[in-house]
Amino acid sequence: MILLGGRAEYTARGWCCEPQFATLRAMSHGVFRRFVVLASIAISANGCGGDRAPEQGPLVVFSAVSLARPLRAALDTFAAREGVRVDQESAGSLESARKLTELGKLPDIIALADAEVFPEYLMPEHLSGYVEFARNRMVLAYTDRSRHASEITGDSWWRIVQREGVEVGRSDPDDPIGYRTLLVWQLAEQHYTQPGLATRLLTSSPARNVRLQGADLIGLLQAGEFDYLWAYESIARATGLRFVMLTPEIDLSDASHADAYAAASVEVRGARAGETVTFRGRPIVYAFAVPDRAPHAALAGRFAEFLISAEGRAILRREGLDAMDEARVAGAWASWMPLAKDSIP
Repeated sequence: MILLGGRAEYTARGWCCEPQFATLRAMSHGVFRRFVVLASIAISANGCGGDRAPEQGPLVVFSAVSLARPLRAALDTFAAREGVRVDQESAGSLESARKLTELGKLPDIIALADAEVFPEYLMPEHLSGYVEFARNRMVLAYTDRSRHASEITGDSWWRIVQREGVEVGRSDPDDPIGYRTLLVWQLAEQHYTQPGLATRLLTSSPARNVRLQGADLIGLLQAGEFDYLWAYESIARATGLRFVMLTPEIDLSDASHADAYAAASVEVRGARAGETVTFRGRPIVYAFAVPDRAPHAALAGRFAEFLISAEGRAILRREGLDAMDEARVAGAWASWMPLAKDSIP
C-alpha cells in the first residue's frame, strides 16, 4: 500500500516508509493510478521499500582458520539481525592476504590471526588501517593417549617432546601459527639456556608432521597419530584438548615481554612470488579490516561495530577467543571504523 506523508526511517532492511497520513481515499481512480506509478518510481530511486542490493550483501568475509568458529558465531547473530546473507572463507592468514595481492579477490572484511600481516602484505595498496580486537597464546596440545601425558608440564615439555617415539605435529610456517611455533622454539632456547634447542625441537617435529590445515592436525592428534601438537589456546579449548601452558616468557601472550619476544625472527614468503617477509616475535594479536574498495563497506562497518561491542565480545569469548575490552586502531583512520576519528592516537 502506498501512503502519503510517510517518514523515511533506516532499519536493518533498509530505508522504509512509516505512514502518518492516509489521503488516497480522496483521490479519483485515474489520479490514484498515476500517483501509484510516480510514487513507485520515486520509491525505487530512493531505495525505500524492498531490498537494497548494495547493503543487502552478501557480506563476504575472509578469515583465519583459528578465527573461523568464533567469527562464524558472531556473523550468524549479525546476519539474523540484519537480514543479510554472509559468505565466510576460512584459510591461513597469509593465504587469505594473498587472495587480494595475487588473485585480485576483494572481500568486505578480512580478519587475520596476526595483525602484522596487514602492514606487511596489504598496506597501503589495499587498505589504510586496521582494528586489533583479540589476543591468544601458544600452547602444546595433547590427549590422554599421548605418550608421557602424565609427566608433561610447563617446565618439562621441551625434554619430553624430544624423547624417542614421540610424534609432534605443527603447522606450515607459511601461516602465523606455523611461524609462531618456530619463534617459540627460539625463545625457549634462550629462556632455558639450552644452546641448539630450537634445532633439536625442529628435528623432533620433522617435515612429515607438518600440515597446512590446522583441522588436519587436530584430527591426527585426536586419532593418536600425533602425541602433541603446537596450537593456539583458543583452538585447544574449543576442541576439548588438554594442553600445556607455557611460561609467559615464551608463549607470545604477554605485552610486558614484547622486547624479549622480538629477539626471535622467522622469514616467510611475501605477498608476491619472489618476495620474503621477516616476522619477529611479538604478543599474539588478531585484527580485521575493510579493504578500501570493499563492495559492501557500509554493511561491513556495521558488522565491525557489532564485533567490538559488548555483545560481540561476549560471543567471541564464549567461543574461546580472548576479545580485548577495548579495540585498538592501527594505521590511518577510515570511515568504516567503529571508533570515532578523534579517539584515534
